[in-house]
Amino acid sequence: MIFKNGVVTMKKKKRKGQLPFRLNLVFLVVFVLFSILIVQLGVVQILDGESYQEKIDHTIKDTTYLPVPRGKIYDRYHNTVVDNKPLYSITYTPPKNVQAKEKLEVADKLATYISMDDKKSLDKITDRDKREYVFLQDEEKANDRLSEEEAAELSNADQYDKVLERIPDKDVKSFTDKQLEVIAIKKELDKGLELTPQIIKNKNVTAKEYAQVAEHLDELPGVNATTDWNRVYPYKDTFNSLLGSITTQEQGIPSEKEDYFLTRGYNRNDRVGKNGLEEEYEELLRGRKEQVQYTNDKNNVVIDSDVIVPGERGKDLVLTIDMELQEKVDKVIQKEMKKAVGANPHMNDAMAVVMNPKTGELLSVSGQHYDRKKGKFENAAYQALYDAHRPGSSVKGATVLSGYQSGVIKPDTYFTDAPIKILGTPKKGSWQNMGSINEITALQRSSNVYMFYIALRMGGEYGNPNGRKAKFDTDAFQEMRNYYRQFGLGTETGVDYPFESTGYEGPVEHNPGLLMDFAIGQYDTFTTLQLGQYVSTIANDGYRVRPHFLKEAREPSSSKDGELGSVFKSVDTDVLNRIQMDDKYVKRVQEGFRRVYQTSEGTASSYFQNVDYKPAGKTGTAENEVFKDGKKINTENLTLVGYAPHNDPEVAFAVVVPNTTKQGEHINSRIGKGILDSYFDLKEKRDKKKSK
Repeated sequence: MIFKNGVVTMKKKKRKGQLPFRLNLVFLVVFVLFSILIVQLGVVQILDGESYQEKIDHTIKDTTYLPVPRGKIYDRYHNTVVDNKPLYSITYTPPKNVQAKEKLEVADKLATYISMDDKKSLDKITDRDKREYVFLQDEEKANDRLSEEEAAELSNADQYDKVLERIPDKDVKSFTDKQLEVIAIKKELDKGLELTPQIIKNKNVTAKEYAQVAEHLDELPGVNATTDWNRVYPYKDTFNSLLGSITTQEQGIPSEKEDYFLTRGYNRNDRVGKNGLEEEYEELLRGRKEQVQYTNDKNNVVIDSDVIVPGERGKDLVLTIDMELQEKVDKVIQKEMKKAVGANPHMNDAMAVVMNPKTGELLSVSGQHYDRKKGKFENAAYQALYDAHRPGSSVKGATVLSGYQSGVIKPDTYFTDAPIKILGTPKKGSWQNMGSINEITALQRSSNVYMFYIALRMGGEYGNPNGRKAKFDTDAFQEMRNYYRQFGLGTETGVDYPFESTGYEGPVEHNPGLLMDFAIGQYDTFTTLQLGQYVSTIANDGYRVRPHFLKEAREPSSSKDGELGSVFKSVDTDVLNRIQMDDKYVKRVQEGFRRVYQTSEGTASSYFQNVDYKPAGKTGTAENEVFKDGKKINTENLTLVGYAPHNDPEVAFAVVVPNTTKQGEHINSRIGKGILDSYFDLKEKRDKKKSK
């Protein structure tokens, strides 16, 4: 046992002796490796450190922001109203500190791959462009034309101008077609701002040109072959004047708003909405630019690039507009104007607004201008927001409600409709003597005299002046205007648009006759949109809602089946105010409006009495003047406001036809009927389609 134990003991001792040797060997290897590493680090740090630091110092990272397509625009039924048409595009992004000579070299190479010898491009070349080209061909020779003494007295810019001036004229008159093309390309390159993409060519770029440039990008620093876009309009000029337009790259951001756009990440040559809905919803339509970070060496050669923020085209807009209805309303107005233009030589325009009185959604906004020289119509829908006219009797509903609220009349107050004569003013009356009438009949038959009595009473005169002066407090002007503004007359409607007119306010004078004119719509002026909001407020039981074009904004979608993206923002009904008038007063005016359309003595009954959609509203005629060849010509404005059905309104409208001269045409009523017929015909057709 001892022997065995002894043997065992001897083996264990042997193993203990081998283990330290192996560990020492490992330690030796590690030591050698670390020594080599330390030596190498020393070499890098001490011997080569300066050169490596120089490379680091001359490696610059710059970020370029690449534009993306704008969002699309759809109507309420998702029909495309504004789209983007993709285009081949050749762009140039100038690197930092790029020199004119380098740009010329790029232009010379680029000219071998793309064509820019069209007349428009060549016509842009100036004499200075040609002289700069000659200068860059031989700078030393050009500079020799200026002595050192002369140069010492001039600034650098003046020296350059003087050198260009002294280039012989013969040198700038003998260019080949190829050289002119190079000059044209360089001219476009020069427009580019540092690290900002500049379009060199995006019209008529052929597939061959695109492919050739794409294949040779390595020899064209700053140049890129990419895709651009142009706005296209499937409905052509229908509603186009309200959609607005965008600037070109040459126009860029408007100079008067430069600070605004630059602080929001725009480049100076970015295309932006310059008017209309394109301007109103610029922030939604613009999209998110793609951010590309470039790494350049000390020679400004790109050695690496990385997309740090992917681009995303703008949000899509879904409008409240019904483009099918819009087209029908345009055609209705054109049809009726064609019938009347011959007998009405000063009637060149007609406007109409169609909206949902409960939500404020604008279903159609139309304006038609007849160009008599060309003999054709032009879409001018903006006129419904921009042009203000005397509305005539259409506003008598607001006058009656003003009388109620001011306390000068009560429901079922009677006046005798007969001419009123105030001392010093012409006799004023209605289109016919109506005898003793209340306010509902006054609306039904469109009595002027009834409205005169309301105006006189608001001014302090409670009797019939009958040839004498009337008592009059000029504060009545402001009081009546305050009541009118509750309906949106004489104030902003709140529409989502860059501009709208609020109309013209006649001067306040100590003249009761002027307030009488105001009460029948023959003093202040209002836009068609204001009239649409006014009648919608009456239809909506006294609630004034903000009219709006935008229904919702959608996330951009890449779906090929035309499906829109998810909802980013939706526009809810915005109640601006409830008129400060009792419900029973509003009901009385609604009844008067119903009788205008639906009873035999109503002024619009000959057009609407037998229709099944139960309309209500008010006609209007206002005296107007136009001046031609220094002569005053008396004309009339014909207006119409309405809604339907009268017991549960779903659509309201306003029509304005200025400067008619032939009485009895009733173009306002014919247009109004055409609008309501179109609306309810479309509704019936769509309901049938849904039920299938």
